[in-house]
Amino acid sequence: MATPQRISTDAGTRDSLTWEFDGIRMGHAVSNFKALTSFTAGSAAADVVRLHIGLKGNYSFRYHQLNTDYHLIGGHHNILYSKDFDMTVENRTLTLETFGIQFPRETFLRFTQNSTELLKKFADRLISGTSAILSDQWGAVDPAIQQVVQQIVNNPYKGDLQQIFFLSKSIELLVLSAESCRLATEKKEALITSPTDKEKILAVRDLINEKLDCPPNLSTISRTVGLNEYKLKRGFKEVFNTTVFGYLSEQRLLLARQYLLDTQQTAAEIGYQLGYSTPQHFNNAFKKRFGIPPDTIRPDRVRPGGEAKRRKNP
Repeated sequence: MATPQRISTDAGTRDSLTWEFDGIRMGHAVSNFKALTSFTAGSAAADVVRLHIGLKGNYSFRYHQLNTDYHLIGGHHNILYSKDFDMTVENRTLTLETFGIQFPRETFLRFTQNSTELLKKFADRLISGTSAILSDQWGAVDPAIQQVVQQIVNNPYKGDLQQIFFLSKSIELLVLSAESCRLATEKKEALITSPTDKEKILAVRDLINEKLDCPPNLSTISRTVGLNEYKLKRGFKEVFNTTVFGYLSEQRLLLARQYLLDTQQTAAEIGYQLGYSTPQHFNNAFKKRFGIPPDTIRPDRVRPGGEAKRRKNP
């Protein structure tokens, strides 16, 4: 069960949710500041590995155990380790949204010690007790990571089932983050290097998310954010590891699946709502992505003859 908390200070408010299971701690927080400021954060002798995800907002922080400064723009993640944990943070926007998971060191090693070369090197530093960061290049928050975070925050489960769900999703986020960081380390010379251009690419993502049912074309997006089409397309793929069209398609289908699970709408209604021209077009895209037709994702609503029935209100 989530533990909600609100902290109010002269600087602003911080609303958070935390969950604990199997020695693992997860948290989601939204901070609203009255002004740009700096503050400290940390913990003593926790000896945990932290998966940090920045979902919204720009900030800088100094990680004292690594003696390193990081300047981050919304939509990033990385995995960090130190026995103690001390940061000095400067917010560069008035709203920050973050999500994090703390894995006990031994739990993390059990999950990752014999996996990718990047994680093996990271695990070696953990074993020696040396402070470490998985990758100097922070990974991008792509649709898959966004979707898992939302599933955790909005999960409907209780009791033992919730614990199993949280454990599976924490491991899924760990895998997604590690793979994204691996891809980031292997990228050749970057096209998007300035904070201004990175913010414009993030604005493209936000524009698509707001217009999933009727997205603007590339020319309109280019004019809106102030990037030429070449830099927009190359930069978007560089940041999010997918094309603009690929991102749009993935977001539509992930949202469609969520609507199918959480609402009483029919597959045809959801398809039209998300901008598909015909039910067949939606059906084909959904089946290609998830391996099953959209109607069959609701097994409790399928009659023997194959006709889907609507879920009754509780």
